[in-house]
Amino acid sequence: MSSVEKVSVALSPELLETVRQAVATGEYASASEVIREALRDWRLRQPLKRAEVERLRKAWSEGLDSGEVRAFDMEDIKRRARERFQNASNVRRNG
Repeated sequence: MSSVEKVSVALSPELLETVRQAVATGEYASASEVIREALRDWRLRQPLKRAEVERLRKAWSEGLDSGEVRAFDMEDIKRRARERFQNASNVRRNG
């Protein structure tokens, strides 16, 4: 078995209550189990989080590189959306 090192963790009252409830309901055998699982989940999410940040950075850069901002007509945008919706509805009914 690998070595285990004890550490002290400061939790807010809300988080501490969550940990205590998880143990009290029998979902976990100890507070240590709750923290270990939380850390495992965190470790698994980190690559996904980094990928999402990278995706957003790329989208931001693409937006900046896409050119100058142009004025838009909200009523025209709504009209075109309604037309697309109507055309799609007609295709489904007649398709």
